[in-house]
This record gives sequence, C-alpha cells and structure tokens, in this order.
Amino acid sequence: MQSLENKIVSRIYGHGRGWVFSKTDFSDLGDHSTIDWSLHRLEKKGTICRAIRGIYYYPQESSLLKETLPVNIQQVASAIARKFNWQIEPSGETALNILGISTQVPSRYVYITNGRSKIYEIQNRELQFKKGMMRETGFKHLESTLLVQGLRALGKENPGSENLQIIRNAINPSKYAAILKETRGVTSWIHKLIQKICR
Repeated sequence: MQSLENKIVSRIYGHGRGWVFSKTDFSDLGDHSTIDWSLHRLEKKGTICRAIRGIYYYPQESSLLKETLPVNIQQVASAIARKFNWQIEPSGETALNILGISTQVPSRYVYITNGRSKIYEIQNRELQFKKGMMRETGFKHLESTLLVQGLRALGKENPGSENLQIIRNAINPSKYAAILKETRGVTSWIHKLIQKICR
C-alpha cells in the first residue's frame, strides 16, 4: 500500500501544482480499489484536494494572498474527459475566456463532447458538457482548438486587432509551427487569422 501511495505521489509531484486527476490516471500502478483508498488517504493528509467526487487536484497557493487557489476548470474538464474516455472541445465563448479575451472570471464553462451531456458544480462555478457535433477533434495541440473555436466565435468581419494581440500573447511562440501545420485544413478566413497571429 505504502509503495503504491509513494508511486502515486511521485506522479502527482511530477505533473506539478494545479494538476487535476482521477484514479484512471494511475490505473497502470495497481487495482482501482487500492488506488481509490490511496487517493482518499492523500486527501485526508491534505496533500491533495477533491474538486468533485472522483476528481482531485494538487493545490496551488497564491504567493500574494497566501491561500489556496481555486481549481482550474479547464484541467477539471480534461481530467473528466480522460476518466470517461471522452473527446472534448471548448465552446467558442469558453475558448475566448481561456485565451484572455474576457477579463471577467466566468461562472459557466461549456465543452462540446462525444460523451454524454452533464453539468458539474465546482467551487461556485458550473462546468457543462454538451453532447454534440465536434469540429476540431483532429488537433493534437489544445492551442489549435482554442484558436479555431475562439476565432470562429469572434467572427470573420471584425475580430479586432486588439483581440488578436491578446490571443497572440496567450500562445507560446514555440507552438506556432505546429499550430500552423495542423490547422491548414480549417476554414480559409480562420487560417488566415491564425497565420496573422502566429507570424
């Protein structure tokens, strides 16, 4: 038991603070019931926190306020998708918020999924999965999905130079080449804007 718990802690530490996970992320280490018990023990110790039933996170602390930061909803969505083997993509408005277009912290995050529709309440925020047609399932990089969904939400006519600059600042330049390559097949006006952002 202790050996398994040490392996779990090592993996958690390896991903760093803020990582969100479920027992599925440790399924290669042992049987599910033992992993469940180990995660329960780690929560009781205060090593990890629970976001919702079956979903945990390695908490981050604000250096300024000296208090634990809320769990990252994007990470929660990814952990749930891994747990249920769903594919997901953020809605246009959620993508824009992740990219920094909105300065307000949203109370509702919406993801399209090939799984089932479901709503989770997480620390006074709503995470909603809507079963529907997914357009960007072929992308390897999350940044590509965010760009395509966000730009589609902004619209073709007037995306705004200020908005494009905000989006550019949100994307790591090291990802530019990969993004340009894997978005070549998207709608032409969206790809032209991506080229402008990743120039």
